[in-house]
Amino acid sequence: MDLGIKGRTAFISASSQGLGYACARSLAREGVTVILNGRDEQKLQRAADQLRTEVSGAKVLIVVADLSTTQGRAEIVEAIPEVDILVNNNAGPPPGRLQDWDETALLDALQANMIPAVQLMRAYIPGMQARGFGRIINITSAMVKSPHYIMGLSTSARTALTAISKAISVEVVKDNVTLNNLLPERIDTPRQEFMAQRLMKEQGVSHEDARRQIASTISAKRLGRPEEFGDACAFLCSSQASYISGQNLQLDGGSYEGLI
Repeated sequence: MDLGIKGRTAFISASSQGLGYACARSLAREGVTVILNGRDEQKLQRAADQLRTEVSGAKVLIVVADLSTTQGRAEIVEAIPEVDILVNNNAGPPPGRLQDWDETALLDALQANMIPAVQLMRAYIPGMQARGFGRIINITSAMVKSPHYIMGLSTSARTALTAISKAISVEVVKDNVTLNNLLPERIDTPRQEFMAQRLMKEQGVSHEDARRQIASTISAKRLGRPEEFGDACAFLCSSQASYISGQNLQLDGGSYEGLI
């Protein structure tokens, strides 16, 4: 299927690895010029080189900036004044408990997982509306719908982003600007390696047992593949997806137990 986005430009935040990189790779395969972002220039350049190797003819640019800061976001917008596709992503806060969630922790979570996405939308949506095309994807979490105690800090910030994104989506869809959220659960990325290492330390289990334990929490009994996630992102950015907006698509191996 031709997704009708060849020649478009996409900015994917926090995309030197993991889910952001997976989205960039799938978009590049569709002929989209992708702009990778991260704080580590060498790591970002390696990711760009890898993407050019994996996708023949890929057009890849990089912007080194910390999107969690006001200055970093200003640097991004100055370097890339207009985009057709915006994929908002950022690393989440560490697991914790109520006693860990003081005011600083709460503000830090919002500063990483809610505020940057909203501010980039403020910067790019007017141009999308004027041009009559825009696709915005927020990478949130399956726990937005099914909160887990130890991930409460991450879930709360991402849920705030979900709420404001829904409000924005209703206003901009008339201009062919869509806004949707991808809700991953246990995709096989460095984040899951971090969780496996955490289990190994806490429970004294092997790496294989830790990964098996993580996969057992998923109805499909396996971790999701990054390319599955990236291709879902690419479809929501397509011309065919212009009637899909304000939605939360779960990529969780069928694990969500709710009805809606």
